[in-house]
Amino acid sequence: MPLCDFETFDSLVVPAASSAAAELAAALPRSRVLKALNTTFAATLHSGVVRDAELPTTVLITGDDADAKSLLADVVTAGGLRAVDAGSLKRARELEALGFLQLTLATGEKIPWTGGFGVVG
Repeated sequence: MPLCDFETFDSLVVPAASSAAAELAAALPRSRVLKALNTTFAATLHSGVVRDAELPTTVLITGDDADAKSLLADVVTAGGLRAVDAGSLKRARELEALGFLQLTLATGEKIPWTGGFGVVG
């Protein structure tokens, strides 16, 4: 069996009440685990906007360590992007679902790889 089915990406799914970030945190209890950048397409991280909409790229950050989140937010904003604290690491589940949805939409050619979701507010 291949490591990843590139048609469905189902092999990347973790248990419904968990997230990859939570599983990493459990395996690495002395580490500060954050969930952020990999739920946003590389093209939007590079350009700083979602597609041609001029909607600024937003990086959602979850984690249980306020200092680590603040440090990452500073790095994100220094790179010209918008950082939003999306809550505790428990919210990583929703971020991963959003990233998974974007991935499946892009591979199905329903959105471009320069597209994605943005936060308006």
